[in-house]
Amino acid sequence: MKGSNSYKLRGTKLIITIFSLVGTTVLLWTWEKAPLVNTLLSAQDQFLISSSDIVTSASDPFVSTFKDKHIIKESSDAVLITEKTNGPIGQDLSAAAINFATSGSPVKNEDLMGFRESSLENSGCNYATGKWVADSRRPLYSGFSCKQWLSEMWSCRLSQRTDFSYEEYRWKPNHCEMPEFERLTFLKRMQDKTIAFVGDSLGRQQFQSMMCMTTGGLEMPEVEDVGWKYGLVKPQGAIRPDGWAYRFPSSNTTILYYWSANLCNLEPLNATNPATDYAMHLDRPAAFLSHYLHRIDVLVLNTGHHWNRGKLNANRWVMHVNGMPVIDGKLANIGNAKNHTVYSVVKWLDSQLYRHPQLKAFFRTISPRHFLNGDWNTGGSCDNTIPLIGGSEVTQDESSDPIVEGAVRGTKIKILDISAISQLRDEGHISRYGHKAKEGMQDCLHWCLPGIPDTWNELLVAQL
Repeated sequence: MKGSNSYKLRGTKLIITIFSLVGTTVLLWTWEKAPLVNTLLSAQDQFLISSSDIVTSASDPFVSTFKDKHIIKESSDAVLITEKTNGPIGQDLSAAAINFATSGSPVKNEDLMGFRESSLENSGCNYATGKWVADSRRPLYSGFSCKQWLSEMWSCRLSQRTDFSYEEYRWKPNHCEMPEFERLTFLKRMQDKTIAFVGDSLGRQQFQSMMCMTTGGLEMPEVEDVGWKYGLVKPQGAIRPDGWAYRFPSSNTTILYYWSANLCNLEPLNATNPATDYAMHLDRPAAFLSHYLHRIDVLVLNTGHHWNRGKLNANRWVMHVNGMPVIDGKLANIGNAKNHTVYSVVKWLDSQLYRHPQLKAFFRTISPRHFLNGDWNTGGSCDNTIPLIGGSEVTQDESSDPIVEGAVRGTKIKILDISAISQLRDEGHISRYGHKAKEGMQDCLHWCLPGIPDTWNELLVAQL
């Protein structure tokens, strides 16, 4: 599916056929501190998920299979790696999963092919088709100087890495104008507005990228920490708050991030018991969204890497739908539960937009991982440092994340489609250069900053 000069999928119908033959799928995850549960896991905790977590019938090739999965928690971010797949970006493309996520309605192959229309319907132009081009004016900020906003673990300039050619490329859409990002112009456009990123650690990377881009990587003591206005304060005993919010006084622009890896509402079943289980409501958005939506002007959601049985068990999360524990076998499947949640959150958000006419909402597609020759704990690596050895161009119209594309189709939620363009940039990961990297372990999920998430933000700004 990936040629020497372009990355192009041949159509959803073909992909579904391939998956029916292979009989397996893959899900990839990261793990961060759970909101409401601050002391369950230490930085060194590791969990082994038994292959009996989810059993696949040989007669049902569309049900997700999970085998030999591990979770490692490294600082706040852990990576769950599963079996390799020939499918795009590790997505669950099963007809059964999509069928279930849409409330049991029959799904035909022509309906799946129609998902690609969502990019054009929502934005007027498909920014996800185009090519990477060299640009010596990049990066947009320095990884040496943006210490006020950029986590050290993602600043590859402060690591032992010596090759930084991945910083010197920009994305050029085929049929869309994508103006150069200019931070003062952006702040003027965003005057009196709030931009919110809600999702997992890749969402946090996009948030930190936006802070560095908007400040030019410069120290700005005048920028105010306004996290308390959004309930983003560090609880007693926690390593960090559930997010951050910063206000630029010059334009009254606020940029914030809220950690909600699965986008579900989490509710203690017994608030008086510290060891209580938590209801993980697949059909209810994170409480932060419903509570603060009226104060947000630009919203970017993401999920996908944190759905795994080990996390649910370790954090005592019990999947609920309609206020009751999930007992349906199909929905108990992690892949189907994730898809159900994506559709539910999009449906809820779309229903709220008439009340908040100022709000522009985006759902970002999944960010790819690039482990080769093993997983995180079996020598898997992403050692390539040469840009674009897999091609520079994306020509496909459909998204490589059909779940998000299908969910936003027919809604006013826009798709921020970054999967295929990021798939081409395997040289931009943290790789072996993480500050807390262990022997034989590489991070081929998170990105170096400056880096690929900067382009995600340029695509976001272009679509505003």
